[in-house]
Amino acid sequence: MGRKRKGLPIHGWLVVDKPVGPTSNDVVGKVRWLTGAAKVGHGGTLDPLASGLLPIALGEATKTVQWAMDGEKTYRFDVKWGEQTSTDDAEGEAIAASPHRPSAADIEAVLPAFIGEIDQVPPAYSAIKVAGERAYKLARRSEEVVLEPRRVVVHDIRLLDRPDSDHASFEVRCGKGTYVRALGRDIALQLGTLGHISRLRRVAVGPFREDRAVNWQVLQELAPETLLQDYLLPIETVLADIPALALTEQEARRLKNGQGVPVLPVASRSPLTDIAKGLSRGDIIQAVSDGKLIALAQIAGGEIRPVRVMNL
Repeated sequence: MGRKRKGLPIHGWLVVDKPVGPTSNDVVGKVRWLTGAAKVGHGGTLDPLASGLLPIALGEATKTVQWAMDGEKTYRFDVKWGEQTSTDDAEGEAIAASPHRPSAADIEAVLPAFIGEIDQVPPAYSAIKVAGERAYKLARRSEEVVLEPRRVVVHDIRLLDRPDSDHASFEVRCGKGTYVRALGRDIALQLGTLGHISRLRRVAVGPFREDRAVNWQVLQELAPETLLQDYLLPIETVLADIPALALTEQEARRLKNGQGVPVLPVASRSPLTDIAKGLSRGDIIQAVSDGKLIALAQIAGGEIRPVRVMNL
């Protein structure tokens, strides 16, 4: 018999507004200590020099982290022109300089080239593995790091402000895997200069927004029961775009036991008129019973089959 996990069975999402300084793991550790939750994880790393929204999954919500990480993200960031750093942000050492400073009109003119599907070479100081080792570890040992371009999606990017000739502020909406540090670096190169990120803040992750977040300082001052009462969000928060199918108690029991459930009886009760067309390609669905999430499931072979069962 396996060991029973220690801690409280708390399930849902907390969104923490992380300041500059703490690591994502620091935040996870603090939430685990404050709440006593048995399982805690985060939905997308933020570097210590970045601030903003860090979704924290508790309990069975950890099974839905993928959907938080895959969601669209919005960042606001500043680029400092004229200086390239080893890390493409303010943490690294200056390695090259340029006297050129772009105008607001110059900046506006190049931004359309960075919207849509673009190829992006990740920063050398990144967590991508090279021959089984993290790239940043190789870079710290001054070893050569060669990373292949990756296709990422930038939905929109706009210039917010140009407070002086050395700096510009931007907002970007982007998909999974986009490195904002690389984006700032490449915009500078496109403008015929050099640059690095001097400030980075994440203001949205999928469905999570700033108005649903708890400030880092407030987090440490709240009583655990108040924190959970005021800020804990349902597991389903990150699943809003995934269709839900209602199961009977008997069907739910079969699914929780790892067995398939015939899809046609469930479909006949569903208000989703396009179920046969839209959910016949192995799409993930929410299996719900009595208003509660039972499992994340997949339709295959005429059955609803469990992918992630929720032990609530």
